[in-house]
Amino acid sequence: MSAVHLDIAGPVATLTLDNPAKLNALTPEMLHDLNGHLNQVESDPAVRVVLLTGNHPKAFCVGADINAWAALSPASFARSWVRDGHRIFDRLARLAKPTIAVLNGHAFGGGLELAAACDIRMMAEGARLALPEASVGVVPGWSGTQRLARLLPEPVLKEMALLGRHIGAERAASLGFVAEVSEDPMATAQEIAANAANLSPRATEITKNMIHAGVGEDAAALIEALGGGLIAGSDDKVEGVSAFREKRAPHFSGQ
Repeated sequence: MSAVHLDIAGPVATLTLDNPAKLNALTPEMLHDLNGHLNQVESDPAVRVVLLTGNHPKAFCVGADINAWAALSPASFARSWVRDGHRIFDRLARLAKPTIAVLNGHAFGGGLELAAACDIRMMAEGARLALPEASVGVVPGWSGTQRLARLLPEPVLKEMALLGRHIGAERAASLGFVAEVSEDPMATAQEIAANAANLSPRATEITKNMIHAGVGEDAAALIEALGGGLIAGSDDKVEGVSAFREKRAPHFSGQ
């Protein structure tokens, strides 16, 4: 049975990490299921907003399950575990729809990196953020030194990754990493999602792409996607395709 659940209620899709016995630590199977769910919501035009949370009263996600990677060879660790996780987290970050991480509890290591891949974050008052990788002799592998470096001030990121310090909800909000601290972050996120669902999905998608291009999130592909979308609506594209099919020279109007 999947440990990542997808529930769709009208325009809002909710992804829930459900591995409570291990504080929602991520396994290869969970990463695989998360990727499949992301593909589903991306292709569903009825879904306008995606929420991501964890099924545990005190933990959103405490990172990767150590038992899943501890015995891997250096080559397998780099080629499979790190690269696969990176690919799936990037998939989340580049989803066309707005995403909200609902930090119902602690977000450590890979859990913090997962939250960072969402557009905004809601956080419970008692939750904490941490990058504890050095305490078990490894380094952040799913964008903790890259995407997080764009979202947090460098000294704060070093404080967490190099010194092992935790960041509380109020400080995370003061740094702009968390949009809002709430007694009930899911209720807050659902209210935001309900409002966002009334916005133009095409406008929000393109705006998200433009922002990501500006901050370097898959900039090369986004620039070409935006250009491709623009030219796809032109008269010249229609004429070019028609000429190809009719085996004649095209007559472009520049429109």
